[in-house]
Amino acid sequence: MSFRTKLDALPSEKWGNDRVCFKKIKSQDDLIYAIFDCKLRDDQIDLVNPAGFSIGRAYINPDNNYPCIICNSDGKNIGFINLLKWLGTGSALSWSYFIDRDEQGKGYGKKAAELAIEILEGIADGEMIKVSTEQSNVYAQRLYLSVGLQKLDELDGDDLVFGR
Repeated sequence: MSFRTKLDALPSEKWGNDRVCFKKIKSQDDLIYAIFDCKLRDDQIDLVNPAGFSIGRAYINPDNNYPCIICNSDGKNIGFINLLKWLGTGSALSWSYFIDRDEQGKGYGKKAAELAIEILEGIADGEMIKVSTEQSNVYAQRLYLSVGLQKLDELDGDDLVFGR
């Protein structure tokens, strides 16, 4: 069963926790939000893949990418996440995400990371969960450690890799 098929088979209650939920991008409004309306702070722009890049990856390789909007518990769009098969060394599952600059500092990033881990571990079949971050992105490094990931002794290009 493909990565996408496994995710599609998850029941709806697996897609949320007490603070955030992920909804698959299904409409033009979702695309507009992810690509144009969800903004990063200027100092974060070079630290994450833009949503358009991740959505393009999903178009080229749909079985291994699953772009979603992150919503808060009120249903408001607050960020973007792409659940994906790891592109680096070894077989693993991963994600790339960001929270809108106006919604940062409210705990949504940590809750989204926890939800991503829970979802991916639910379909992992023994595969590791890995994420990478720029060496200068100390905030992401602290966040990954706080959700139970460990810094691994590997690099993804020149990015640090965290996993479990």
